[in-house]
Amino acid sequence: MKGLIFILIACFIWALDTLIRYPLLYKYKSSEIIVFGEHLFLTIIFLPGLYAARKKIMRMKAFELLCFLIIGAMGSAIATLSFTKSFSLINPSLVILLQKLQPFVAISLAYIILKERITKRFLVWALLAILGAILISYYDIVSAINLIKTGKLSFDRSSLYGLCLALIAVISWGSATVFGKYLIKQGWIEKEVMAIRFAVGFIAIIPFMAANDVGLVFPMELWAKVSVLALISGVFGMYFYYRGLSLVTAKVCTLAEMSFPFFAVIINWVALDQKLSFVQITGGILLLLSSTMLQLANRKQERLEAQTNY
Repeated sequence: MKGLIFILIACFIWALDTLIRYPLLYKYKSSEIIVFGEHLFLTIIFLPGLYAARKKIMRMKAFELLCFLIIGAMGSAIATLSFTKSFSLINPSLVILLQKLQPFVAISLAYIILKERITKRFLVWALLAILGAILISYYDIVSAINLIKTGKLSFDRSSLYGLCLALIAVISWGSATVFGKYLIKQGWIEKEVMAIRFAVGFIAIIPFMAANDVGLVFPMELWAKVSVLALISGVFGMYFYYRGLSLVTAKVCTLAEMSFPFFAVIINWVALDQKLSFVQITGGILLLLSSTMLQLANRKQERLEAQTNY
């Protein structure tokens, strides 16, 4: 249960940072500078960790290097940029609808890469968890479906580009969960994974800055708030996330991650007086209950396997 609680804490922290992140995006119209600034601060913060792990880094296997490229370049930098950019190209409701595909990506990869078993019990609780996540985003999803039904969704070049970006984010985040779990199973500790992830993400974001001709001359207000974002979601959020990931399977983790929108609407309720509906509350309860039951079932399976091996 401890691992699941850590994942939920991470999701709550990530939801908390939206109170700063989205106002900054709307004000400065540049997701590149925000993602760049976060990774710059985080790379500096974790420089001692990089130095301490230098010998281990030099000895890493080729597949481990690929894992760090996936969680750093794709999961940390490209996914965030793609997700943010897609909001400006297609209806945000459609982006949220596509995001519900992320568990399918992670669970499939966990089965292939990590050899995590998919039992009938898991499928039942997983489907209930996904149903809960859908209910949380019910209004956005209904809006997206209505767009498709009424033919108001135009598939021009810009829309197709937005759809591709949203799918890139979904695949990247789903992959990052699985390959992050693989690294932990190979003996990489949380601080090492975080240090390398942020450094790789920082390097990956530089070409996007250059391609979009984004300068670094911004008010101190932006840099100050970006540094707070780096501490909240980068240091604290990612620490709890990797602590949790080290204790649960990747497939349970990706379902628990779907609690993020639930915490986001709770925070909006408290901070912005945007009240939760009965449907959203039901979805949140269903998601948290299903995630808990999955973790309990997973622990029971681990104990049975340990007794069998003994």
